[in-house]
Amino acid sequence: MSPMFGLLVAWGILTGILVILLIYKSTLTMHEDDSIFLNESESQMHKDQVEVLAKMRKIQPFVKVLGALSGAMILVIAGLFIYQGLSAATTLQ
Repeated sequence: MSPMFGLLVAWGILTGILVILLIYKSTLTMHEDDSIFLNESESQMHKDQVEVLAKMRKIQPFVKVLGALSGAMILVIAGLFIYQGLSAATTLQ
């Protein structure tokens, strides 16, 4: 197994996890309201919104880290691809 293949597999797994987290986050934001006008009897809606916000705050660091790792890995893969292409071109001459 070449290093390029291993990097591509690792990048694909990281990016797949990132996509799943982004989809989950978007489903959470569908249930989030920008403003809620509640009276005393509707305290359950307030609790639901607090739970949604807590879940989003819990996911956000993972999304940032996985996004940064995915971006860095694709740059490394592109650099390695260019390096391999240039080294193969110079050995042919």
